[in-house]
Amino acid sequence: VTRDFVIDSPEAINATETVEGMDGVIDAGTTYGPRTMTGSFYFKAVDLYDYPLLRNEVYRIFQSKEAFYIIDSREPWRRWLAKVDGKFSPDQQRIYGFIEVPFISASPYAESVGTSLSNFTTDVNLWGFGNGLFAEDYQYVHTDKSFRIYNAGDATVDPRNKPLKITIKSKKNISKVSIGLYNATTKDEWTYTGSMNTTLPIVINGTRTVRSATSLTDKTNYGLITLAPGWNSIQVSGEEIAEVSFDFRFYYL
Repeated sequence: VTRDFVIDSPEAINATETVEGMDGVIDAGTTYGPRTMTGSFYFKAVDLYDYPLLRNEVYRIFQSKEAFYIIDSREPWRRWLAKVDGKFSPDQQRIYGFIEVPFISASPYAESVGTSLSNFTTDVNLWGFGNGLFAEDYQYVHTDKSFRIYNAGDATVDPRNKPLKITIKSKKNISKVSIGLYNATTKDEWTYTGSMNTTLPIVINGTRTVRSATSLTDKTNYGLITLAPGWNSIQVSGEEIAEVSFDFRFYYL
């Protein structure tokens, strides 16, 4: 049974450079380290003989070598990908065991349980207060040549380190075409020259451009589209494009 779940603040790692003869240091930027958190739990055995059996089961639950998701029931719309950090020792009080379990997440960010293509109604339990979403009609599937994409999180969605899938559908079959996407907010640009068809869309999946299982990356400018927190103004080039959709999660400190 969970008693409490405490999340530590982000750990700011400040890089600096020193110059001989100069007072102070030069600020070379800040990054965030991994995120630590602590869960307080208790378990109840049937009797004193059952206690070590239940304790061993608790060890098996938490001592996974693979990362697992942790969700705080007070914020069920966000989750942490974490592992147990170090060891813990149960405090036995007759048939009760009380434990403080340290966790560590390689990422400083929690991620939304839902994605941008999930249902945004409150009855699906994927969203809640404090998730950066307001009473607006957010759209992540577009047919226009100019539109906006909203990133409700605190972090830039960069496909080099966060999942981002952009799907581009074609109006017709064509042997050679030049198309492109441009994020005027971040100045990112992706272009592609090659064939398109109505059956298999072109997908920018992370850092790769594919059609089904076939790589098309060598037919692009090797550019990537990132999404800054807040609104991103997207421009589409190429009359053959019928639809563009953005599928990603939001990341929160």
